[in-house]
Amino acid sequence: MSVTKDGDTGKWMSQLRVTDWTGKVIHKKKRGFETKREALEWEREFINQANGSLGMMFGDFIKLYFEDMEKRLKPSTIENKRWLINLKITPFFGRKSLNEIKPTDIRRWQNELRSYRDENGNPYSNTYLKTINNQLTAVFNYAVKFYGLRENPCHKAGTMGKKNADEMLFWTKAEFESFISSDYFKDKPSSHAIFMTLYYTGMREGEMLALTPADIDLDKKTISVTKSFQRLNGVDVVTSPKTAKSVRTVTIPEKLCSCLSEYMDKCYGLQDTDRLFPYTKHYLYHEMTKATKAAGVKKIRVHDIRHSHASLLIEMGFSPLLIAERLGHEKVQTTLEIYSHLYPNKQNEVADKLDEI
Repeated sequence: MSVTKDGDTGKWMSQLRVTDWTGKVIHKKKRGFETKREALEWEREFINQANGSLGMMFGDFIKLYFEDMEKRLKPSTIENKRWLINLKITPFFGRKSLNEIKPTDIRRWQNELRSYRDENGNPYSNTYLKTINNQLTAVFNYAVKFYGLRENPCHKAGTMGKKNADEMLFWTKAEFESFISSDYFKDKPSSHAIFMTLYYTGMREGEMLALTPADIDLDKKTISVTKSFQRLNGVDVVTSPKTAKSVRTVTIPEKLCSCLSEYMDKCYGLQDTDRLFPYTKHYLYHEMTKATKAAGVKKIRVHDIRHSHASLLIEMGFSPLLIAERLGHEKVQTTLEIYSHLYPNKQNEVADKLDEI
């Protein structure tokens, strides 16, 4: 390696050759340093990163983390990870050495996020705090498993936030009927069909947006869920669904069959492989906001329509196992964790049955 002064610009530059942790030889040149010290510091950080040294800066380690994860996770998952980490984690830890980050540093970071208030005085939600904390924990777990970090400082620091919201928002059947029968949908057959499909199937938005006519069997009254749609950086991306269990066949009621049949008849030149709803999630959020206001029902998120479907099934007496299969949950435990509070308390009924023996 060599740090020299550029005769043309008067600034410092570094030229070095290192063998990274995979055995690959890397030649690197970087110009424009104001001082020799800056050039030497850059060299040291570059060598640490190339060697996979735990003395590297956290920000450099994040680059290695994403280089690996990009080959293993879906583009949408990577984008969500990258957005959260770049916005809420790297600004705090980026210039700290990976092996020098202590549980006390994690606690200070957590307290900063807990103390945040927006312009209306509102803090981050507990579920958002939990999501951010999980991302940092995952990064350190990766460092422990693959780079030999002695321990994950997040484990000693403890967690923050909650996995599930204190209150789950959803529509009752009556509220959905008020919403879907709104005059707003009179001249919007596509939006009407979209929200009918979401409510009567419990699909995720991406799964619904990826549907094609070939996925719908009106004779058998079923919809096959085999893919998911995302728009990432202006590019339409269709991938497999969230998990293996998300690939499923959903039965649908006659009213949804009629709705989809009428909608498809109005779609000129629609082919079996065309996206049935050629829109984005942003379009769904826009339509949801306007239709909710027009109908005068309480405001919920698009994803909460999935909760509304689950609530409807629970009210109708269906088992957690059936609901888990219909929603595409990987485990029935997931269904119970999310919706357990919606199930009626059966303790008195158990006692009455025992008295009858």
